[in-house]
Amino acid sequence: MTNLRPNTSDLAFRSFTRRRLLEVGAASPFGLYLPQLFASEGKSNSSGLPGFGKAKSCVVIFLWGGPGQQDLWDPKPEAPSVVRSEFAPISTSVTGTQLTDQLPHLSRQAERFSIVRSVTHKDFEHGTAAYTALTGYPHPLPGTNTVARPDDFPTYGAIRTKLAPTSRPVPDFVVLGPVMHQGARPPLAGQNAGFLGPGYDAFRIGEDPSSADFSVSGVAPQAGLTDFRYEARKKLVTTFDERQPSRGIHADGLSELYRRAFGLLGSEQTRRAFRLDDEKASLRDGYGRTKFGQSLLLARRLVEARVPLITVNWAKLNADEWDTHADNYGRLRKMLPPFDQSLAAFLQDLDERSLLDETLVVCLGEFGRTAKINEKAGRDHWPDCYSIVMAGGGIRRGEVYGASNRTASYPVDRDVAPWDIAATMYHLMGLDPTTHIQNRQGQPLPIAKGRVVEGLLA
Repeated sequence: MTNLRPNTSDLAFRSFTRRRLLEVGAASPFGLYLPQLFASEGKSNSSGLPGFGKAKSCVVIFLWGGPGQQDLWDPKPEAPSVVRSEFAPISTSVTGTQLTDQLPHLSRQAERFSIVRSVTHKDFEHGTAAYTALTGYPHPLPGTNTVARPDDFPTYGAIRTKLAPTSRPVPDFVVLGPVMHQGARPPLAGQNAGFLGPGYDAFRIGEDPSSADFSVSGVAPQAGLTDFRYEARKKLVTTFDERQPSRGIHADGLSELYRRAFGLLGSEQTRRAFRLDDEKASLRDGYGRTKFGQSLLLARRLVEARVPLITVNWAKLNADEWDTHADNYGRLRKMLPPFDQSLAAFLQDLDERSLLDETLVVCLGEFGRTAKINEKAGRDHWPDCYSIVMAGGGIRRGEVYGASNRTASYPVDRDVAPWDIAATMYHLMGLDPTTHIQNRQGQPLPIAKGRVVEGLLA
């Protein structure tokens, strides 16, 4: 019988493979099932607010480490010299809105996105703050670097998969980028399906899309696997599943894993989405031949294939991360040009293909950085006020929502919590944020604790 116990800290985060799925399928007659869960229907707009269900796909761009708001989205040219950014403010395509001079491409695309300059929470640690950013829930042990646990609240893609699975033969939830760790610790909390079980985890692509030999394991058809043999295997697993004692009316995570897996194995649409070589060389150059740039290009192709939720992680992309405790300006001068080029190209490409209005894009980190420059010429963690960017999928264009004080340290207008961002995201994805799901103890929990930010809605 297959041993389903993980033998490394990363195992629960690995994308499923064809062999692994058949092993799990073979084990099902012996009663190895994930916990039984339920979810109330969430596809009604009880709030009456505009934009409900506008986003057919959502792309979450996570900047692991926490970028400084003063050096990107919220320049403060009138701040005291001891805290003012070395980067000068520049005008954008939206009158009255400025970014720093390290973002010239995005400054020309400013009419396509909105900036929220008043996001705030109180968690200073990467691990639990990242959990909050990726789930919309505060961690029960704030201020720690607690690793992933089975009782964690599910990340956005897992919730979307549970409540609104796609009927298309494509993955419900894809993560582009590595499993994230804080130093040598096991994987960060907030990246997986938590108490929903691994059947709702992402299809994870850790390979580098910018490499010449890029390919995605698990979607290429196996040699000798004819349509007849494929259908026979699918029927065999289904038969095993149907012969088990009733588990009630709510499908469990293993059944969801079967559904998604066989959709992948039989889907030319999925295989085609991963063929970056189909794109013109000039467009690939426009995105930037970096891991981040080509990941965003792949995200656009997954949007075209109608994958409901895609997460792109800027993590372990190179020696430089967003956690700039030392040499803040030197490191940002390396990171910001490729970031600027790629994100601007992504937004422009989506819009020119008439995809942006139905694709929600959320670019965020787990917190911002201090106004004060430390003794290592860096900025330290600062969750009290930071900026994120949102675009498309029912979000207003060219807006600045909220405001910070003169050092970008505290909100002074319309503060927004991460759980408000989560509620807004679910609303635009067509899920009522007050929808409840059950945790492993049978307790009903709302998928978002916050309120929809009405001022961001188009």
